[in-house]
Amino acid sequence: MNAPDRFELFLLGDGESKVTMEPDTRQPNTAIFTFNKEDHTLGNLLRATLLQNEHVIFSAYKVPHPLFPKFELRVQTDDETTPKEALMAACSGLIADLQILSQKLTREWELNKIARDTM
Repeated sequence: MNAPDRFELFLLGDGESKVTMEPDTRQPNTAIFTFNKEDHTLGNLLRATLLQNEHVIFSAYKVPHPLFPKFELRVQTDDETTPKEALMAACSGLIADLQILSQKLTREWELNKIARDTM
């Protein structure tokens, strides 16, 4: 079969980086970040989180080809911050939100387990 192995969709190869940044010279304070071995899930999360930042003017992502697991995220900011700083802040915020979600799910799981054991 011509399909690639499943692990090739998420494991980085030798010398392959997860994220690369390229400044966009057509617009001020704009950069294009390329995420390797990622898909719409992370792209849409980052886009939505970046748009909540008051210093982000524009944020969008695209998947260049559906058979290759990568996406390009374009970020434009005002003069108060750089696109890299905005992306780092968005990632930190997402990590914090996911930790809270994990704690709540764990608590509900434990409460549900206790409720089942008492019956």
